[in-house]
Amino acid sequence: MVPTPQPSTPTAVAEAIAHLVNGLNADGSCRAVGIGIPGPVDGSARIAKVAINLSGWQDVPLAAWVEEKTGLSTTLNNDANCAGLGEAWLGAGRDRQNLILITLGTGVGGAIILNGQLFTGHYGAAGELGLITLNPDGPPCNSGNNGSFEQYCSINGVKRISGKDPGELGQLAQAGDAAAIAHWQTYGKLLGAGLTSLIYIFTPEIVIIGGGISASSEFFLPAAIAEIERRVLPSSRVDLEITKATLDNNAGMVGAAKLALQQFSLV
Repeated sequence: MVPTPQPSTPTAVAEAIAHLVNGLNADGSCRAVGIGIPGPVDGSARIAKVAINLSGWQDVPLAAWVEEKTGLSTTLNNDANCAGLGEAWLGAGRDRQNLILITLGTGVGGAIILNGQLFTGHYGAAGELGLITLNPDGPPCNSGNNGSFEQYCSINGVKRISGKDPGELGQLAQAGDAAAIAHWQTYGKLLGAGLTSLIYIFTPEIVIIGGGISASSEFFLPAAIAEIERRVLPSSRVDLEITKATLDNNAGMVGAAKLALQQFSLV
């Protein structure tokens, strides 16, 4: 792994990716490149449409730039979609055909796998699960929405509500701190409320919870499950499993590799 360049301009990031790929491919064994980015891509899976938390990212032809610098066919997708592919291929969702992945981190990302295939919509931008509305009168989101899922269940959401970083809250909960445990209970209810809408729409076999905040899932997942059971009709959650991701921070890399294998018919 290498750190993201600062400032994280498109050209700087493309140079860093190409340098890393060329270093790994010294023996010429690489056949293609798959890249996950923090935002939607176009329908051709070659252009980064926008990356909300990076500098100056609008309609960036990232695949073409990386191909030019590495000589390798390159494809892109949203980083959460890549993580979903990874978990569906080799992680908690293996052997499942219909699943949702939610990543709880700097933002709230998501991936939808339907009938074994990643669903991205007709222009490639579907699956921004963290941008659905949880509270129409809630705080503003970088997306332009108000009260989005992300504003309550991301790292910044946790900090805004509790005044503490999720890692610190996790440590306090482990030590038995009552206020931290109560916060995670509330967090679980909010997470469950957000997942309710997604479960009603997609009726997945499994919902997988990933991202850095999932490290504290023992404190919030039971509350989330209880909220889902309260809100979702039994007919819409038959045999539904809700569980933590198993590939951790490797899910996106595994999924990006799977993306390239599929895109260029290497499997």
